[in-house]
Amino acid sequence: MSTALISHPDTLLHVMDGSHPESPARITTIHNALKTAGIDRQLKHYEAPAATDQQLTRVHSKAYVEQIRHLSPKAGLVRLDADTAMGPMSLSAALHASGANILATDLVMSGKMKNAFCCIRPPGHHAHKARAAGFCIFNHVAVGVAHALEQHKIERVAVIDFDVHHGDGTEDIFKEDPRVMLCSTFQHPFYPGTGASSRTDHMINVPLKAGTDGQGFRQAVTAEFAPALERFKPQFIFISAGFDAHAEDPLAQLGLLREDYVWMTEFVMDIAARHASGRIVSSLEGGYHLPALAESATAHIRAMANL
Repeated sequence: MSTALISHPDTLLHVMDGSHPESPARITTIHNALKTAGIDRQLKHYEAPAATDQQLTRVHSKAYVEQIRHLSPKAGLVRLDADTAMGPMSLSAALHASGANILATDLVMSGKMKNAFCCIRPPGHHAHKARAAGFCIFNHVAVGVAHALEQHKIERVAVIDFDVHHGDGTEDIFKEDPRVMLCSTFQHPFYPGTGASSRTDHMINVPLKAGTDGQGFRQAVTAEFAPALERFKPQFIFISAGFDAHAEDPLAQLGLLREDYVWMTEFVMDIAARHASGRIVSSLEGGYHLPALAESATAHIRAMANL
């Protein structure tokens, strides 16, 4: 078995405006870095299908999904919130990004792939049950989690979110579902301003002060995530892989480096090997310094593929 790389051409056609940091270049820079490193040809490539409304409404309200379809413009931009807009191809990009997690879940559950990385945009972890936020329209990882629970009858799923921002949308969707454990590190105080006071036995929120470096990050993960995951014993692990906690990222103030993302990937793989038969689906979230994103995502994928 090998590692799947799942994407779709429409991820390059979602554009919020010409200067927005969440740009199509984020996808092309990762693909180019994988080719330069010689990793690309050792991965199994798949084109993501579009998620269906049935799959989306496991985690989003029917009214919200219908609203997004209605708002999708034929030309120009429609603003969903202060940070999030839709152009003519944004709906297709978001549908295929969620579909990537559906396909990834099926491939890993079938044993065809040992794990998968969804190279997708727009990101998803700020999308709530019934609203868009923070560049996110649909919550792709949540769609994959719900598919694993409902279609594949997995009983316990963990989401590991190391994006620099709290995975507030994922928490909103699963905070009442004990089958799902969210483990989220994030800079605090910082956008979206949530997570520091909402921890429960299955919402493991770990706020980090601005300036926290890789050592502080590793200590927090070891102290907070490890015992919670050992108690929970997840049967499948999803990763919200945001690389904007990197020291070079312009949108935040944490200090992670390439080696910290490798360490985190290996940490998750160890948990998955012991409890989840190695089953991991990772999905791109943030990361806005293109060279750091390329280096970090490549290292993450290389570690997942044992290359």
